[in-house]
Amino acid sequence: MLTGLVNRLRGQVRIRAECAFPERVLNLCGARELSFWDLEWESPTAFTCRLSRRDWRTLREAGKNLDCAFDLVGLEGAPYFFLRFRHRQALLMGLVGCALALFLGSFFIWDFQVEGNERVPEERILRALEQNGVGLGTFGLSLDGEDLRNHMLLDVPELSWIAVNVSGCRASVQVRERTPPPVMIDRRTPCNLVARRAGLVKKVQTIGGVSCVVPGSAVTEGQILISGVEDTDTVGARVLAGMGKVEARTWYDLTASMPLTAAEKQYTGKERTGLSLIFGTRRIKFFSNSSIEGEEYDKITNRRPLTLLGVPLPVTLVTEKWRFYEAVPTVRTAAEAEKAAEAILSAQLREMVEPYGEVKSTLCSARQKGDTLIVTLSAECLEEIGETAPIYITSELEGRK
Repeated sequence: MLTGLVNRLRGQVRIRAECAFPERVLNLCGARELSFWDLEWESPTAFTCRLSRRDWRTLREAGKNLDCAFDLVGLEGAPYFFLRFRHRQALLMGLVGCALALFLGSFFIWDFQVEGNERVPEERILRALEQNGVGLGTFGLSLDGEDLRNHMLLDVPELSWIAVNVSGCRASVQVRERTPPPVMIDRRTPCNLVARRAGLVKKVQTIGGVSCVVPGSAVTEGQILISGVEDTDTVGARVLAGMGKVEARTWYDLTASMPLTAAEKQYTGKERTGLSLIFGTRRIKFFSNSSIEGEEYDKITNRRPLTLLGVPLPVTLVTEKWRFYEAVPTVRTAAEAEKAAEAILSAQLREMVEPYGEVKSTLCSARQKGDTLIVTLSAECLEEIGETAPIYITSELEGRK
């Protein structure tokens, strides 16, 4: 591949040789040390091949003594390409200017690629880099990796390691996130473990304090599950931290009202498209006004970074399309309304339960009242219901008064 690229930069020709004894041409090339490649036989007396410009001139002079006909099939390579523009100096200068701009632009950063982040957003890392002088258009050879790493670790404390490697006009940002420290359990502050909500106790695990409930007992909201006050036979009552886990079966009843008449989008077929270019951080719009008043529409934005020969350019083509629609009232069936309400209530239920446990079973029922469908979702869950409540001693109560 590299040899072919060098040959095209130097210039090469494709010839056709026809001779009664074509081996004489090959022997002549071997005797004069003329390089040829891509040999293809057209017939027993004719073949085509490629040679460099210098070897072609030598073969043409040496082949005059042979009874052989040479035909020039094609001229290939950079010298012949630029030779076409010898009478178009402005176009040639433009090509040279573009090549020079592409060469010089490869020393600047025009694209970022962040790897290794899971909890820290990519936007935060790029914003911190920009605050430390590394952004679009930064000269890549001027980066001080050690100084940049020290400042980035101070600006983004969630990171334990960061490296910025510049390859051409692309900066590869590799990060390692810091492992968060475990949550320390406070075993000194006196407290009770009380029920966050009512339920039927399934499992009790006591770490500190005295358990006040047993599996199979029903509890109400606010009831003490694990007490932080322990009675002793020698020193009387002792106040400590009541801690542990209490799993219980809980029940939820969620209700939603869904109208049977709703507004639905109906596209009118009217569309509007706007093009713009983003050079670095500046945007150039090719349309007059992007604000639309008095009409409803969906806006679809498509961003496509431009490249040249696989090299990313500091240019992004942005296509914005506005699709206009009208809100048309539609009547939906009770089954459709019930299905939509069930999806909404199920999402709400998961948001309430998942931090503490899981949903075991659900039952959905509905009844119609006029133009409204009232949907009720009943669920049985298994979750952790304990939460800590502080215990105030006499001195603390007097201070609070």
